[in-house]
Amino acid sequence: MTGDGALQVLPLTGIPEVTAGLDLAGVLVSAADRWGGVQDGDVVVVSSKLVSKALGLRREPPVDRDEVVREHTVRVVAERVTPAGLTQVVESAAGPVLAAAGVDASNTGATDAVLVLPHDPDAATRDLHQAMTRRLGDPRPRFGLLVTDTAGRPWRDGQTDLALGACGLAVLEDLRGGRDADGRPLAVTSRAVADELAGAADLVKGKASGIGAALVRGLDALVLDDPGPGARSLVRTGPGDWFALGHREAVRAALGAPPGGPEARQVGLPGVVPEPPEHRQARATALALLGHEGARVGGSVAAGLHVRAPDPVLAGRVAARLEVALAAEDLQVEVKVLSGPGDA
Repeated sequence: MTGDGALQVLPLTGIPEVTAGLDLAGVLVSAADRWGGVQDGDVVVVSSKLVSKALGLRREPPVDRDEVVREHTVRVVAERVTPAGLTQVVESAAGPVLAAAGVDASNTGATDAVLVLPHDPDAATRDLHQAMTRRLGDPRPRFGLLVTDTAGRPWRDGQTDLALGACGLAVLEDLRGGRDADGRPLAVTSRAVADELAGAADLVKGKASGIGAALVRGLDALVLDDPGPGARSLVRTGPGDWFALGHREAVRAALGAPPGGPEARQVGLPGVVPEPPEHRQARATALALLGHEGARVGGSVAAGLHVRAPDPVLAGRVAARLEVALAAEDLQVEVKVLSGPGDA
């Protein structure tokens, strides 16, 4: 922060429609002239859409959007059927967990083209930072650059911008080891300042306004003399990721139908709109029977369900799977094992 603690978030207007090969660095430097140019301690925040357009990361129609999403997906975290089709939340090749891997069909022109994210957003951000530095001339200011994208968040409604790529900026402010205002030691507090900056900048830019970049002034202490760790360092993976799958997807994966796979489609996918219990029961039954030929499930949600199979061990196994599958569908239904191989 500056000495007086003030922070300015300034829109960079006058940026033309970005097309492949445009000198985006020169355009951003010129747009900052309205605010006295890029100065020491400034952070330039740019929408990933501008970067993708300038790099030519555009797929022209006819394009299979679902196939493009698959190409840019590392793994599926959750998936739901919506009135518009299938929506998947995935770990993207670009790093963060995003809906549709960040594949974007809005503000892409008159055609039905889609934009994709750079596979290495930090590298793309470093390249843009270097190009801007060359155009700024001497004496060259110390500035940070942030490329952002829009994402939803668990447990919170609505979307916000987050850091996709970073250069010359401390993306995390680690306060552990310090003390709070009451003198208590801080043991876990690390502020994701790059994401906070992304959200703040989005207040003066955004899809509806047509403003794709902003200048943040007053955070000198966060600007670095080197490229820094990049925004990918903020992405939690492995043991640090407590929420690697949606709750339904975790159960379905344990029962042999991982998200994004053919088995998940075979047993049916949950929808985003409320569904009648019979539909959810049918999915749970199909999931319980997956890979367990010879067993049958009968009954109803209201009266209870029962399982029959020629082998009592098989029947018991399917009944246990069914109880778990029903719980994943938020159904509390009594399940019984009936003796004998008769009709379920």
